[in-house]
Amino acid sequence: MTEEELKALKKDVSHKKRIASDWASQIHDLVEDRLLTDYDALPELARQAHQACVDWAAAKARLDACEGA
Repeated sequence: MTEEELKALKKDVSHKKRIASDWASQIHDLVEDRLLTDYDALPELARQAHQACVDWAAAKARLDACEGA
């Protein structure tokens, strides 16, 4: 794997981590500020956060495999 490809994988992992953090932040804001009025939004936010974490984990595994090879 070239340095460019490795750099692109690292960037992808970082991007996916930021997306997961953004979903977690939205959950945090809902719970902290408007839980009793917007609790119906929690399942969808949780689904999105979970998928973002799955996407990050897959990208991280690809990066780890490349760095370990």
